[in-house]
Amino acid sequence: MATKKTKWTQEQYAQRLQEMKQEAHDKMWLYIEINAKEFNDESEPKVKNLTPCCKAMLDAMLEGDSFIVEPKIRTKIAGTLTVRYYVDNLDPSRRKYADVQAEQA
Repeated sequence: MATKKTKWTQEQYAQRLQEMKQEAHDKMWLYIEINAKEFNDESEPKVKNLTPCCKAMLDAMLEGDSFIVEPKIRTKIAGTLTVRYYVDNLDPSRRKYADVQAEQA
């Protein structure tokens, strides 16, 4: 009998995303683009777990990051969600994307 694998949490996705950003930064890349479905498939093959994946991706957006594909639904939880994260400056003092958007609203 196969054991049921525990699905990743939002924190695990966030941690993996931070590692990917750091790897890209170390390679002197300017940015990385991450698609939710591909990130989910890569992190958890054959497991549908888009909600924590997308939430971690959205939460990881900092000032200057942008949507390549922004899902039309309000929650933005969709496999099409694609974000460009700029990794040239990983300074923890960078403001969150959501905070910048709230100020502009």
